[in-house]
Amino acid sequence: MPPLPAPAVPPELPATGALVVGFSGGLDSTVLLHWLAADPALRARGLRALHVNHALHPAADAWQRHCVAVCERLQVPLRSVRVEVQRGAGSGLEAAAREARHAAFAAELAAGEVLVLAHHRADQAETFLLRALRASGPDGLAAMRPWRRYGAGWLWRPLLGCGRDALLAHARAHGLGWIDDPGNADPAFDRNFLRARVLPLLRERWPHADAALARAAALCGEAQALLEDGDAEALALAASADPHCLRVGPLRALPAPRRARALRRWIAALGLPPLPGHGAERIERELLCARIDAAAEFAWRGARILRWRGLLHADRPRPPLPGDWEADWDGAAPLPLPGGGALRLEGAARFDAPLRARARRGGERIALPGRAHRHALKHVLQALEVPPWERARLPLLFAADGALLAAGDLVYAAPFDAWLRARGARLRRTPGAAD
Repeated sequence: MPPLPAPAVPPELPATGALVVGFSGGLDSTVLLHWLAADPALRARGLRALHVNHALHPAADAWQRHCVAVCERLQVPLRSVRVEVQRGAGSGLEAAAREARHAAFAAELAAGEVLVLAHHRADQAETFLLRALRASGPDGLAAMRPWRRYGAGWLWRPLLGCGRDALLAHARAHGLGWIDDPGNADPAFDRNFLRARVLPLLRERWPHADAALARAAALCGEAQALLEDGDAEALALAASADPHCLRVGPLRALPAPRRARALRRWIAALGLPPLPGHGAERIERELLCARIDAAAEFAWRGARILRWRGLLHADRPRPPLPGDWEADWDGAAPLPLPGGGALRLEGAARFDAPLRARARRGGERIALPGRAHRHALKHVLQALEVPPWERARLPLLFAADGALLAAGDLVYAAPFDAWLRARGARLRRTPGAAD
């Protein structure tokens, strides 16, 4: 068995940023850590290890001590993180442990750092089969990428092209010791079943099954890249000034498969939970085909898409301002808004007299600049095409005599508009974390 080649640094690797090895103490990550530690250039940029203790096995703490000893011998700094795995999660223990592990990885990764994981060719073959059995499309069948964005930094899998035999030969040649997790042999877990039962049978008939499946994943990755280019173009055609909104007309003009891909890409770009499997079909049926005056909504896992006129709006649900919310504000400091965000006065030190801020209650009227009569605020906001989700969170400002001066930073009454113009000032509503 030929030795492992020197690490092939990807061209995308930033010039700076430490390499953080996900180190379980098993064969694969032990070889990876030893292999990287032997490269002076990689050590010089910063090399450290991160061990995640899932606390699922009685020997978990002993495995952590083993990792400490290995890193001390290699003179590689190690940080151990203990996580709590949600055993009752609907996705199963295997998926829950993976989610907890990756949450820990992402939390520990500083900006510009590179998480390095030890997945190899057989892992890629298993991932391809698992996703094929879940009826994944090209995106899923692309399986694991050797290089991609991850958290605040990057994720690198330098061993994806290596067979497990090569890793085993490297470990034996260098006298490395590693942990054998008995959980990896439990066929109750899907990946273990493929590893222990299915792939050995495939290799009997097709000895190069691992390489063939990994190559199929790579080809799907190439197809995915081409599809993503088209998705980006489709989204650009449907985009609006607000990244949370897409225009319905251009979306409906797309072929249904492209529309489904564009919707998923949009949701991912907003940082919302992925659409469920039936999500694109539900959006098609319940929102895109809804009457223009219908208040249609599709919700999933703490996110939602609303249809309003010719727009789709996606976000996490945000409660309206409480009906009983009131606050005095002199403009000197930002006015915090319930549920996040604030209203700010910019360009002036403070108002001449404190104003009263409160939520909309209905029936408010405002005297607009250049108008002889007061108008219903409801009709003004409708004429400005302010969406209902914005109206529900719009703080109103009143003078001491009860006159409505402003609806957030969108609508000003004539005297308030004149006051702001005379000072070169303005109101600005800044979003909170939920916005």
